[in-house]
Amino acid sequence: MLMGKVVGTVVSTQKDEGLMGFKLLIVQSVGLDMKLLSSYVVAADAVGAGMGELVIVVRGSSARMCQQTLQKPVDAAIIAIVDSLEYQGKIIYRKFSEQAVSKT
Repeated sequence: MLMGKVVGTVVSTQKDEGLMGFKLLIVQSVGLDMKLLSSYVVAADAVGAGMGELVIVVRGSSARMCQQTLQKPVDAAIIAIVDSLEYQGKIIYRKFSEQAVSKT
């Protein structure tokens, strides 16, 4: 698995029918310091991720194991949207600010 930020989309009008209905997103890898790395992957979105969100991506045969991508021609799939990330006892990422959480 890798963690990354959704930084773009891929539009393709001509594609294998196994990819019909999938949103294809460009995900840039992120380090534990939350800095963007120089590696990218195009991933089929299985969870409804959006631009700028921190996501978890699986690759290879694991990308074809979730219900939406089963037996599909997919090599990378977004399987989770990260809400928060704790590393060495410190929260280093939180999707919603404390203010936004308290309003809901």
